[in-house]
Amino acid sequence: MWPMTTITLRTGSPANTKVDVVVIGVAQKPSKSAKDASTELEVAPGGEAVAEAYGRKFVPLLRSFEFRGAANEVLRIPTNGLIKASQLVIVGLGTQADLDPEVIRRAVGVAARNVGNAASVALAMPAEEPQMMKAAVGGFLAGGYTYTAYKSKPKDSQISDLIVLSPSARSKEMIEALAQTQQLNQSIIKARDWVNCPPNNLPPASFATQAQEWGMTLQADSSRPLVTTEVFDESDLVELGCGGILGVGQGSTQPPRLVKLTYAPDDATAVIALVGKGITFDSGGLSIKPAGGMASMKSDMAGAATVIAATHAIAQLGLPIKVVTFAPMAENMPSGTAIRPGDVLTMHNGQTVEISNTDAEGRLILADALSLATEEKPDLIIDVATLTGACIVALGEKIAGIFGDESVVTRVKAAATVSGELFWPLPIPEDKRDEVTQDSRVADLLQHKFVRWGGSLYAAAFLEQFTDAVPWAHLDIAGPSFNTGGPWGQTPPGGTGFGISTLVEVARGLVTNPPSDESSSR
Repeated sequence: MWPMTTITLRTGSPANTKVDVVVIGVAQKPSKSAKDASTELEVAPGGEAVAEAYGRKFVPLLRSFEFRGAANEVLRIPTNGLIKASQLVIVGLGTQADLDPEVIRRAVGVAARNVGNAASVALAMPAEEPQMMKAAVGGFLAGGYTYTAYKSKPKDSQISDLIVLSPSARSKEMIEALAQTQQLNQSIIKARDWVNCPPNNLPPASFATQAQEWGMTLQADSSRPLVTTEVFDESDLVELGCGGILGVGQGSTQPPRLVKLTYAPDDATAVIALVGKGITFDSGGLSIKPAGGMASMKSDMAGAATVIAATHAIAQLGLPIKVVTFAPMAENMPSGTAIRPGDVLTMHNGQTVEISNTDAEGRLILADALSLATEEKPDLIIDVATLTGACIVALGEKIAGIFGDESVVTRVKAAATVSGELFWPLPIPEDKRDEVTQDSRVADLLQHKFVRWGGSLYAAAFLEQFTDAVPWAHLDIAGPSFNTGGPWGQTPPGGTGFGISTLVEVARGLVTNPPSDESSSR
C-alpha cells in the first residue's frame, strides 16, 4: 500500500494537526448503573483533544449516527472547522478494558480502508509505547493494502504523509520501532503480492527469479549481501535426488524449482531453518479437484512466500540469527506425464513413498526440503504450508495449526502472542505415525490415507519422517493465509501475509532465549 508514503512520528495535538484526516479510537464503557444496560462511549488515549474541541456535543453527535464503539465499526464525518483536519475517522475498539496492540492493529486496519482519497492522515491512537505504535502503523499499512497490478484503471488512493502522534515521538526507542515496523510490513506486502499474483504469471521459474531479484533490490545499498539466494533447476534437483519435487512437477509444462536463501551474520547465536510450500497452482493432479476447489489455488504457494519474506525481514532487522531457508516450487497439473496413484517416489533422504492421492502433493515437496534443511545442522526447523483442508475444518479460517516438538511449538506460540496471529497446537498421535510407516505394502511410507478424520494429523506425521529428529514445528496455514471473504481488521481480501510476523518474533526469541538444548520431545 502507498509505497511512496512518508511516515513520521510527531508530538502535538490532533486537533491542531493540519492533515486531511485524523483517526481516533472510541471504546465501549459499560454503564455503572445496574438499571441501564446501555454502554457509554470513551475516547481512547491519543484522541482526547479532538473530543475536547467538540465539547459536550461529541458523544451525542456519535450517537446521532448510531455509532456504538463496537470493534470494526467505523464512522467518517466532516469536522466543520472544529479541528484543523477536514475529516474525522472514528473507529470502534469494542469493550476491552485494556487496549492491547492487537485491538489497535485491527482497529487502525479498519480505519485505513475508510480514509477516502486523503493525501495526509494523522493517527491519534494509543501510541505512547513502541509496541502500541508499531501496532497502529502496522495495522494502517496492512489494512489499507489493495492488489491493483492487473487493474487497467486502479483507484487513486495515494497517501503521501502518514503522521503518528505520540508524546514519546522523539525517543530513540520509538524511532527504531518505526523503522522496524516499516521493514516488516515491506515483507508482508511483498508476500501478499506474490500470493495474489495470477498463476499464469507466477509459475515456479518466475517465482524463483522474482525471489532472487527482490533480494537483490533490498540489498542494492548494502555493503555486503544480507541474504544469498540460490536457485536449483530440474537438473540440479535430479543431482540432489529430490524425487518429491520432481515428481509433483513432472505433470506440468512449467518445470519445478528449489530456492535456497541464506542469511549468516557474523554474530549469529543460533541457526534456524525455514521451509515453505511453493505450489504455484494446485489442480490436484490426476486426483483432480472439483472446479470450485481450484478457485483459490494460486494461493498454494503462500508457505514459500511466507518463509522468503520472513527471511528478508529478519535480515533487514539485523537479528543475529543464521537463517537457512528452502522454498520448493512446483505446479501440480494433470497430464500424460503426471504422477499416478500407485507410483513410488524416492525422496532426498532415500526413503521411498507410495502415492495414493496426487492432491496431497504439498507434503511431497516439503519432504525433500525438510531433508535438505536437516543437513544444515540447525537448532530448529519450522515449515510453513497451506497443507490441508482438514486443518480448516478443525480450526476455521482464521487460526493456523501447529504440530511438532513441544520446545519449538512453545516458541511459536509465544511469538504468535506478540505478533497477534492466531495458532493452536494439534497432536501427532502414535496411530498416525504407524499408518504412515506401516500401511504401504510396496514402499517405506504411505503418502496419504482416504480417511475423513484427522487428515492434518496424518500429514504432520508424514512430514515428521523427514526431520531427522531435529527439533521441528509444522505450521498449517491453509485457513488464514488467504481470505476468500471480505476485509476484517487489518486483513484484506486475498493474500494475508499470515505467519511472517510470527517467524520474525521466533527469531527475536532465539536472540533473547538461545536454544541451549532444544531436545526432541516426540
